Amino acid sequence: MHTDKSVPILDLIELLSEENYLSAKEIAQRLRMSDRQVSNYLDILRRNGFVIDARRYRYRLDFRSPYLELLRQRAVFSETEAEMVCRILSTVDPSNEIAHSAQQKLTRYYGLEELSTPEGLRRHKDKIDLLNEAMARKQMVMLHGYSSPHSQSQKDRIVEPFLLMNDGLDVRCHEISSHTNKTFKLSRMQTVEILDVPWICEDQHRKVYTDLFMFSGEAVSHVRVVMGQLAHNLMTEEYPRSERCFTLRDDGRWLFETDVVSFLGIGRFVLGLWDDVEVLGDEAFLAYLSEKTTIFGGTHALEAKK
Repeated sequence: MHTDKSVPILDLIELLSEENYLSAKEIAQRLRMSDRQVSNYLDILRRNGFVIDARRYRYRLDFRSPYLELLRQRAVFSETEAEMVCRILSTVDPSNEIAHSAQQKLTRYYGLEELSTPEGLRRHKDKIDLLNEAMARKQMVMLHGYSSPHSQSQKDRIVEPFLLMNDGLDVRCHEISSHTNKTFKLSRMQTVEILDVPWICEDQHRKVYTDLFMFSGEAVSHVRVVMGQLAHNLMTEEYPRSERCFTLRDDGRWLFETDVVSFLGIGRFVLGLWDDVEVLGDEAFLAYLSEKTTIFGGTHALEAKK
C-alpha cells in the first residue's frame, strides 16, 4: 500500500477503514513505518476530527467521526434511513448473498453492528422494552455509555424518556443535566437502566416535529399562502407530500396551509415565486419576509395582511 509517492496519513486512513482491528505493530508492518510514526499519525488523526476506535490496543476508524459525518451527509442514506434498511435486511434469508453484502456495508459504514446480528437485535429489543416500561411508569432511566459523535465522548445520561420514534430506532427524552429535550439513538447506548426516580419535568416534555421542508424542532408556526397554478405545480413537483396541504379556491388559485419549524424552506419558495403567491400569515412569517426583501414593504404586503 505504502509507496514513495503516496501520503502516509491517507494510507493510514485507508488501512483503519478495514473491517478488522489492527495493532500498532500490524499497522507499522503494513505501512512500513516505525511504531513511533504510527503513534504520531494516530495523534494527528485524533487532532483533526477523526475518532479512533481502540479495543485492547487494537485500532479501527470510527465512521461516526465528525469529519466523516460531513462526507456522509452527501450519501444516499441518512443515518436513520440506513438503520431502517439494515434492520429490514436482517430479516432476509441469510443465504441471500446480495442482502448480506449490503447489510455488511451499511453496518460498517454507519456503525450499525447492533442491528446486523440476532444477538444485537435482541439487545435492541431489550432497550425498547425497558424504555416502554419506564414511560408507562413515568420513571427516569440511565442511558449507559451513550456515544456522541459530535462531542467525541461516551458517558452515562439520566433522562426522562417519553416517545419512541422512527419505529423504535430513536427515543425522545428530557435530559436532566441540560434541562432540554433531545432525541437519542438506541444504537448509541450500551444499556438502559430504569431508575427508581419518578419524572419531575413532565410539563417540559415536547415532541419533535419535522416539517414538509425537512426542518425539525419543537416550536412550529402555521403558514397560509395563496398560490397560482405555477407555484402550485412547482411545490407539488418538488415536495409531493405537499399535495395534502392544498385546497382549490373558487377563483382557481390554491390555498396552501401547513405547520413549519423554520421559515427557510417556505421562505425560499415564496420569494422565488413572488409574483405568483399571496402571503396570508402568520404574522411571524410576514415579519420574516419583510426582513428579507424591500419589496415586501409595498402594496402587495398590505394586501396580504388584509
